[in-house]
Amino acid sequence: MDRENQFIGQSGAFLDAVERASRAAPMRRPVLVIGERGTGKELIAERLHRLSTRWDEPLVTMNCAALPETLIEAELFGHEAGAFTGATRARPGRFEEADKGTLFLDELGTLSMAAQERLLRAVEYGEVTRIGASRPVRVDVRIVAATNEDLPALAERGEFRADLLDRLSFEVITLPPLRVREGDVEVLAEYFGRRMAAELHWDGWPGFADHVARQLEDYPWPGNVRELRNVVERAVYRWEDWQEPIGHVQFDPFDSPWKPFEPATRRAERDSLGQGQGQGKGKGQGAPASAPASAAAGTDLDAIDDLRAEVDAHERRIVEHALGRHRWNQRQTAKALGLTYDQLRHCIRKHGLGERAGAGD
Repeated sequence: MDRENQFIGQSGAFLDAVERASRAAPMRRPVLVIGERGTGKELIAERLHRLSTRWDEPLVTMNCAALPETLIEAELFGHEAGAFTGATRARPGRFEEADKGTLFLDELGTLSMAAQERLLRAVEYGEVTRIGASRPVRVDVRIVAATNEDLPALAERGEFRADLLDRLSFEVITLPPLRVREGDVEVLAEYFGRRMAAELHWDGWPGFADHVARQLEDYPWPGNVRELRNVVERAVYRWEDWQEPIGHVQFDPFDSPWKPFEPATRRAERDSLGQGQGQGKGKGQGAPASAPASAAAGTDLDAIDDLRAEVDAHERRIVEHALGRHRWNQRQTAKALGLTYDQLRHCIRKHGLGERAGAGD
């Protein structure tokens, strides 16, 4: 497995999923990989192939959501010349390309019912028929499919074929989201940070400032490992002094005081839609766009039993973040926060942030 596709992590939940993939790899049976976006479903599919007896045969990948419904079947099963407008010559499908190897079907839940029916026949009988052909072609393909959908729920609603789900679910590997992988954020952030520092030809790796490390741990990571990689690499690339720990991280690259203006009418429509979609959903799902910042940060307001301590902690986080953002230049930080220089110095002493108190005066 190349350098770009390594498994990094030490949490039990993550290692259990990797171990299950390793045990399933030698089998000829289909495997379903379930997980949120950015959890590494394609890496698991590659592991299933590389550790199987088919490792030296093709690993063919198809993203079922990347093509219009009218082309899905032609891509999967191929077509003969003249089968439809634009089919000037015969073309094998992904099944034929993956013969004796592995076919990875990403975003399986987006397949149309017609494509599901033909896929069921291919799985059950080991043969496919090109569009426009009269005779089937025998294929020997191991299928690995991935989705972030709840396929059993889709099957109950009649939106996914239950018989196809039965055929594909010999083994189901569910990848844990990053937010439950205890200790892995630190390990992954360190790995991505060091790699980016090497790419930038830094003479050493300074690590992360304490407040940045806490921010990385506390963030919920809706985009999982893919999002973490982007955030860390962006923070390292923007940091100018490799001898000092990374002191600022931006989670949302689109956050800017110069964002394009959104008309009030459009914003009201979006907020109204968000509130409607959020009804009946669990915590953190479908929250209106105008939710308070404290709720967005994950603060449980009902659990607060010491207002002064909570306010002090929030103030410390703000000051730490602003100092990191301005490379610990205290005069710039004070200006950004609307404080005088003396007021900022008071905050630094109050919260014990004086290790670098003389920097950037």
